[in-house]
Amino acid sequence: MTAPTQRALDTAQRWLDAEPDRDISEELAELIERRDPSLDERFAGRLQFGTAGLRAAVAAGSMRMNRLVVRQAAAGLARHLLATDGRAAERGVVVGRDSRRKSDLFALDTARALAAAGIRVHLFDNVVPTPVLAWSITGLDAAAGVMVTASHNPPADNGYKVYLDSGAQIVPPHDELISAAIGEVDPFDVPLASEDDPLITHLGTDLVEAYLDSVPAVRLRPEVAPVAVAYTAMHGVGGEVLVAAFERSGLGPPAVVEEQFEPDGTFPTVPFPNPEEPGAMDLVMALAERVGARLAIANDPDADRVGAAIPTRDGGWRRLGGDEIGWLLADHILRHTDGDDRLVVTTLVSSSMLAAIAADHGVHSVETFTGFKWIAHTVAAHPSQRFVFGYEQALGYLVTDRPLDKDGITAAVLLAEVAALAEAEGTDLQGRLEALAERYGRHLMVERSVRMDPAAGSAAVALLRATPPERVAGSSVISVEEYPEASLLRLVLDGGIRVQVRPSGTEPKVKIYGEGVGVDPTAAVEAIIELLG
Repeated sequence: MTAPTQRALDTAQRWLDAEPDRDISEELAELIERRDPSLDERFAGRLQFGTAGLRAAVAAGSMRMNRLVVRQAAAGLARHLLATDGRAAERGVVVGRDSRRKSDLFALDTARALAAAGIRVHLFDNVVPTPVLAWSITGLDAAAGVMVTASHNPPADNGYKVYLDSGAQIVPPHDELISAAIGEVDPFDVPLASEDDPLITHLGTDLVEAYLDSVPAVRLRPEVAPVAVAYTAMHGVGGEVLVAAFERSGLGPPAVVEEQFEPDGTFPTVPFPNPEEPGAMDLVMALAERVGARLAIANDPDADRVGAAIPTRDGGWRRLGGDEIGWLLADHILRHTDGDDRLVVTTLVSSSMLAAIAADHGVHSVETFTGFKWIAHTVAAHPSQRFVFGYEQALGYLVTDRPLDKDGITAAVLLAEVAALAEAEGTDLQGRLEALAERYGRHLMVERSVRMDPAAGSAAVALLRATPPERVAGSSVISVEEYPEASLLRLVLDGGIRVQVRPSGTEPKVKIYGEGVGVDPTAAVEAIIELLG
């Protein structure tokens, strides 16, 4: 094995001298002592904002998540806010966290770095769902928000989401400007205020209560009697808030998976706490079957996304795809609202059915880049239109106009109403989906991913863009569309199939999305995987 460069060793030693946590120091000291070649990669640069902020394993190095990285990020954010918002110091920044490893320390260090820069901080004392953090930004008229979370990433990871004063996640040029400001900060010399600095205000439960008070307004048919629902928080921070949201919305408490209800950043029952992953919803589906539920729902660990499963006609249960949930919510919202100024938004890699549903109802529909921050950006860019729904197929849904970010709690409330209304009208959610397929065509969705190093994945997609195939799985490629802002390539094939490819912004993988209207796109997706090598 090749020894690390002297530059990496020197940087690692400086990092070790400044590292505040014993466990990270011990890890780094051992790597230095054995001249571990991984030091080159760990100190190859610094974490950059991806599709949803900073995310990486909690470990030593400038390319990992640790307190020095967080302090540098907070100090850079402070510089940016003070340079761009004349009232930033007074308006302040809202800071929240989940229950992952070191989230409490990362949140406190963020608060201390911001306060040292003269910026007021609203710090949640306890864990809080991401939607509550985002909702609170506009409620407090704060200049920005920070949520310490790695969302649905593996247990070893943590992350750092930054929000604008609108409650939306940052998009260009804000991410680039903040990143540049972070780059100007010496991570070994970040001033920190004391923990009891008067600029740091500790938030109790008032804002959580205010958020909960707002939730019932998302219901469109509140008079409909609820159906039985099973729920899992998947060891995340959404459990108590979702149960309260259901009760305040007249849906009654869901049956909960007790062993997954309390926040636990080690995720002992799910190695990959993502409702999209096979097996992740097994416990809640088993509970749903035992209690006779008509719907099973799961939040991801920070509760900004929601997965769902429904009973099948043969007595089993199946997980719904992200697009299927989107179709159900869109159909319900557009059938129970009115006005030709309504706007629905989705992402490039989500199903094209939303556009068909929107056209049928005579409302505006926009397709935007991957990542929910772009949905929020699109809403802000259409002030003359009335936003009513947005979704991305990765289980992100927004069924209200606040916050401008995905919210797995309000979406779960409305989805439970959709199930209840279907029951009242003599059908079920499967029946609703069948009716949509009959009206708009049977849209078959296939999603695959190939694990690849981020650099290799980007290179593979770039090569495919440079030399796109003329035929895929026996079908002619009739158009090639590039979206460089999203690093995405779309191939439209004859016969009603489209395939899209992009490197993930949060994980070391390349994602492939296939859609066929009345035809199975699986063969085309598999052919693209082969081309990626």
